[in-house]
Amino acid sequence: MALLSPRVPRLPLAAHSAGAGAGSLRCCGRVAASAARCQVTASGSVAAGSSSSSELEAIRWGSAKLQGAREEMEDEVVLRPDSLLHGFSFAAVLDGHAGFSTVQFLRDELFKECAAALDGGAVLNTKNLEAITDSIRRAFATMDANLSTWLQQMDKEDDSGATATALFLRNDVLVVSHIGDSCLQVISRGGRPQSLTNFHRPYGNNKTSLEEVKRIRAAGGWVCFLFHSSAELPYLNYLVLILHNGRIRDGRVCGDISVSRAFGDIRFKTRKNEMLVKGVNEGRWTEKFVSRIKFKGDLIISSPDVSLVELGPDVEFVLVATDGLWDYIKSTEAVAFVRDQLCQHGDVQRACEALGEKALDRRSQDNISIVIADLGRTNWQELPVPTPNVLLELSQAVATVGAVSVGIWISSLLTLQ
Repeated sequence: MALLSPRVPRLPLAAHSAGAGAGSLRCCGRVAASAARCQVTASGSVAAGSSSSSELEAIRWGSAKLQGAREEMEDEVVLRPDSLLHGFSFAAVLDGHAGFSTVQFLRDELFKECAAALDGGAVLNTKNLEAITDSIRRAFATMDANLSTWLQQMDKEDDSGATATALFLRNDVLVVSHIGDSCLQVISRGGRPQSLTNFHRPYGNNKTSLEEVKRIRAAGGWVCFLFHSSAELPYLNYLVLILHNGRIRDGRVCGDISVSRAFGDIRFKTRKNEMLVKGVNEGRWTEKFVSRIKFKGDLIISSPDVSLVELGPDVEFVLVATDGLWDYIKSTEAVAFVRDQLCQHGDVQRACEALGEKALDRRSQDNISIVIADLGRTNWQELPVPTPNVLLELSQAVATVGAVSVGIWISSLLTLQ
């Protein structure tokens, strides 16, 4: 989620079960009160390709959506394992904010627009990254323009938006297109994770974040902190020091949203001036401040980063998930967990669901969506099941306790100042 929203406590989870077919519901393995907030939507394990293509048939897909403690489920998974894009399958993970309208539009239209821009997959087949990038960016721009028109025609004001990661996968190549900060794409190379996407955020000291801040300012926008309560004011000097050293902790575009690229969010695109007027009426800024703002472009954009990866024999599977997973499980751990699951039973769908449940066990409050594509190159039954490294786990626990203790000590010193 890109917007500021209070973290609500995780509620008990109820068990629910259904069939394993496409679009069915799977239980989270917990029995609790009727006010459950956890739901898994499973697509089931499916093989990609036609009966004449043994290589594509080896790709097995699994997907899951889990609703945690949030009021609404704003994530979505789009999976087209049988798409006829010159042998490429399509999958997308969408993470919405401020409503479901944008996600709904993308769910229904994104694949069709990308397929048209890529000439039915012919452009993908060339493996020409420049041509592929131009086609996908054109598709994303068209999608966002059509979406903006649709949102502006709503009876009620709709501020919804969504980040997205879309992938085009064939047995030998992977194309990834990505906007936002909510979805991370990882491939497993012999058990070693390789991240393929960067977060588009208006804070941080990495190259991508600094470029995003520079672009927003050039467009006439600004990035600022947003204090959650007056209790944070004693830490003002400390936060200014962090900003001065170039490590922005919680930068938000116009003090509102913590992502710099997304579909929708029309108040930062076609309704920027209306946003300023609304901010004055709500007391968020003054008329004098607004009079100095001169917009020169969109503050939030939908132009994706696009990458192409040749899939060698060491690539085992592809994993993409929303930040409801990555905020609680690192990519190294996620890859190891999926490998362990596949070694135990070889079921991609079960591995998907188990990974999501693991994040919920760690009190993930956000919605979680996961897609896994097993390329079918690994005989999981022949791989040894990993055994726990007790010494490593003990050292990690000691390090965690030490880091928390240091944090508490520093906080107490700042409070006393």
